[in-house]
Amino acid sequence: MSDAIHQGHVISKIDDNGIAHVEFGHPLSNSLPGKILNLLADTITEMGKNQEVKVIILSSAGEKAFCAGASFDELISIDDMDTGKIFFSGFANVINACRKCPKFIIGRIHGKAVGGGVGVASAVDYCYATRYADVKLSELAVGIGPFVVGPAVERKIGLSAMSQLAMNATEWRSAEWAMKKGLYADVFDSAEEMDEEISNLANRLATSNPEAMRMLKEVFWQGTEHWDQLLADRAAMSGELVLSEFTRNAINKFKAK
Repeated sequence: MSDAIHQGHVISKIDDNGIAHVEFGHPLSNSLPGKILNLLADTITEMGKNQEVKVIILSSAGEKAFCAGASFDELISIDDMDTGKIFFSGFANVINACRKCPKFIIGRIHGKAVGGGVGVASAVDYCYATRYADVKLSELAVGIGPFVVGPAVERKIGLSAMSQLAMNATEWRSAEWAMKKGLYADVFDSAEEMDEEISNLANRLATSNPEAMRMLKEVFWQGTEHWDQLLADRAAMSGELVLSEFTRNAINKFKAK
């Protein structure tokens, strides 16, 4: 198993205004192994319970990709159903952590988002991006499908737009396309401009009524109470597919590129 699986980080800090900054990162285009995904989910949950925290900003490291999805090194090492389900539960845990967190989460999408990265962008409550933040659901191209992230993406941009991403799995959609579909609230020419607007919104929210925000978030996510089971079932679907001969061949072709 590649050493890349053991790399990556999640760091968090809370500033004087009660704004929690949560950053994840990995050297391979911020593609995340299960260990980092679980740590990210746990960190979001922890920040949600922390009474000092008023609002959360979720970002990733570096200046290129926001998130290239789950770790390909882990994907190609799956050889049984249980391991597959655990692997595909990684982003499910992050999505559910965002969903259940009683604090608003602002997403900072500075670069391209693929697969699970689109799922994270869909799971935050308010999302800013740069013009470099193109999106793609590439799962079908390697013989599986965006089953785990699908509910979050569909909730944010609708079934029609989600199905376009899922079916045309090799085509990038621009940040402007994603904004028009509702994934991004706004798109900026530079990270500096984006960060200024994120700071403005976060500071306004930090002075808002915490109980009102908690109740509003519950309203926003109404109807998703069954997602713990739904996303677990979806992870099992992908875990079964990844063991098929078709998917094995597709992954090997992808590796050979």
